[in-house]
Amino acid sequence: SLLLLPQMANAETLMMATTTSTQDTGLLEYLQPIFKKDTGIDLKWISVGTGKALAHGKDCDVDVLLVHAPALEEKFVADGFGVDRHQVMYNDFVLIGPAADPAGVKGKDIPTALKTFAEKKIPFVSRGDNSGTHNTEKQLWKVAGMEVPGKDATWYIDAGQGMMAPIRIAAEKDGYTVTDRGTYIKYNAAAKGDAPLKILVEGDKALLNQYSVMMVNPAKCPKVKQEAAKKFINWWISPNTQKAIASFQLEGKQLFFPNAKAGK
Repeated sequence: SLLLLPQMANAETLMMATTTSTQDTGLLEYLQPIFKKDTGIDLKWISVGTGKALAHGKDCDVDVLLVHAPALEEKFVADGFGVDRHQVMYNDFVLIGPAADPAGVKGKDIPTALKTFAEKKIPFVSRGDNSGTHNTEKQLWKVAGMEVPGKDATWYIDAGQGMMAPIRIAAEKDGYTVTDRGTYIKYNAAAKGDAPLKILVEGDKALLNQYSVMMVNPAKCPKVKQEAAKKFINWWISPNTQKAIASFQLEGKQLFFPNAKAGK
């Protein structure tokens, strides 16, 4: 087996920009060794909000992207920065807030909840960082037929950072926020199942959270490792990887639901 050593030392490294939720839930640490075993490629990543991940793609800092803001991604591809985009999995967003539910929105739909926060001036914390989650939240205000609250809305708090910060701020202020379910499960597990914020609104169609992979366009970024990137994309949409995604659990719960479409 000594003959393998030079090859191992020389394993190709693929750089990925991805979102905080794939990192925070542990999905990437779980998939990375499987990817290495299947392809021989070392996967390294930077985990930021989707807006920043796409910026890393534009700046040619990475080879591939795993992101969850379909409208931003479509523009990225249309502008010629990304190619070979494929849906790979989804999870969902939930609206969380204090167990006492001062706004009285438990079990209501998203438009009703958001209108209530605005009317009663109840603290709502936004990611405010142009991440996939922040873009979904902006979309939810639209679905509710409202503008995203501006600076004059003192009850609307802009965290400007990753998902755990808005959750902490909402807990401190007895407020509400929108998070991906995986991050919530992790947060609740850390509190031994008794986190101060509970899931109050879920299952609304507007709360679906779709993830896709794509390659940074080699025509714009000649250093992109095309061959390895192609292997990466094919690996994500392969039946075995789709099964692996489905079997990933946190606290006994499935976090991501594979939905790669053959030939898509």
